[in-house]
Amino acid sequence: MDFATATAAIRTRVTIPLSFVDGYETTAEAVTFKGLADGAEHLALVLGDPGRTGTPLVRLHSECLTGDVFGSARCDCGPQLREAVERIASQGGVLLYLRQEGRGIGLYNKLDAYALQDDGLDTYEANTALGLPEDGRDYTAAAQMLEALGIGSFDLLTNNPDKARQLRDLGVDVARTVPTGVFATHSNTRYLSAKVRHTAHTIALPEFAA
Repeated sequence: MDFATATAAIRTRVTIPLSFVDGYETTAEAVTFKGLADGAEHLALVLGDPGRTGTPLVRLHSECLTGDVFGSARCDCGPQLREAVERIASQGGVLLYLRQEGRGIGLYNKLDAYALQDDGLDTYEANTALGLPEDGRDYTAAAQMLEALGIGSFDLLTNNPDKARQLRDLGVDVARTVPTGVFATHSNTRYLSAKVRHTAHTIALPEFAA
């Protein structure tokens, strides 16, 4: 990798069982790090055998307390996390759980943005109305984590072209992007439509979202 930053190192490895509300269960190796560029407590979940197929599957999943933990229907984060764990466990790879709530603006600011969305703004417009970036995420730490884990070329599970673009700019070998499922409901279609319009997410929206 050719990004100009200090090398990160693995801090702790521990095996943890994972269990989801729909009954799916698996085991992951949770890995913590030291020396990450942004100083945040990002986490890697190693699932299955990353070396089994030669091309591991990797997802960069940004923390979403409301969706991942409380099952908020305003976004698709919880279903994406659930899907990613099973797909990565099946192929072998790594899920990077990144502490980037609200596309990098933080939990309180995200909830402030929700209030503006209730008044008619979309998720990106609400961020900028608060004087914040539409998407403030930087994936330098993710690149460091992958390097520390010894992950070379991999498939990236994402609908967001910026993730692959940033990683490649950092010298990371993204072999190809693999789309996630589309978890559209009547509650989150405005959110998903905004992703398509503002940041060219590759999401095939259902007819009811048009």
